Parts: sequence; structure tokens; C-alpha cells
Amino acid sequence: MVTGVPGYVPPVTKATFRRSLYGAVAIAVIALAVLIPLGYLLPAVFLCVGVALGLLNTVFAMQSVLRFSRGETQPSKAKFSGSVLARLAVITVIAVGCAYLFRPSGIAVFGGLALFQLLATVSSTLPLIKEIRRK
Repeated sequence: MVTGVPGYVPPVTKATFRRSLYGAVAIAVIALAVLIPLGYLLPAVFLCVGVALGLLNTVFAMQSVLRFSRGETQPSKAKFSGSVLARLAVITVIAVGCAYLFRPSGIAVFGGLALFQLLATVSSTLPLIKEIRRK
């Protein structure tokens, strides 16, 4: 395994992101297919918005880690944690804004974020489970 190479993304990380992306698309399609015929168009759309925000957060997190590993910015815990907090603050403001402006349907944004978080956790745990089973 190659490490220390600037801009290097481990294959496990790429596979985990790909699983999360496919899962996010599947969640969105299933939500739309189930909720729209039941008459819940707006909740379905906002659930998809929440899933998209979760996916966007993952993309920005990966870019942030790559930027710090490349040395584009001086690596420090303060800068890195500041970028994490800023990213999460923006996503939170968007989610709260949707929930407030489009209530009651907008609350589904939080459901989408929660579903994506569950999906991301499961997809990152799969390589670990496979590794444990091999040993």
C-alpha cells in the first residue's frame, strides 16, 4: 500500500465513496418511487435534498483531507477542525432553512441526512468486517 504520496486516495476510500454514492442514488430513487404515489411529493424531494447534502459533505470532507495531505495548506489541527466545523455549519444552516421555510415537509431534509449517515457508516464498516473475517 502506497502512503505518503501527495494526492493519493486509498482504494478502500474510493470503494467506500462509490458504495455511498450508489446507495444515495438508490435511497433517492426509492424515496421518490414510494412517496410520490402516496401523495408526499415535497417530503420526497426534501429527503433527496438531505441525502444530497450528506453526499456533498462527504465529497468536501475527502477534498479537505486531500488538500491537507498534499500540503496545499499548512497542516494543523486548528485549520482542519475549523474547515470541518464550517462545512457542517453550512449544511446545518441549509437543512434548518429548508425545515423552517418549507415546514412541515422540509423536516424530511433531516431524515435524508440521517439516512445518508447510516448508509455512510455501514459502507465504511464493510471493509473492516471483511478484513476481520479474513483473519
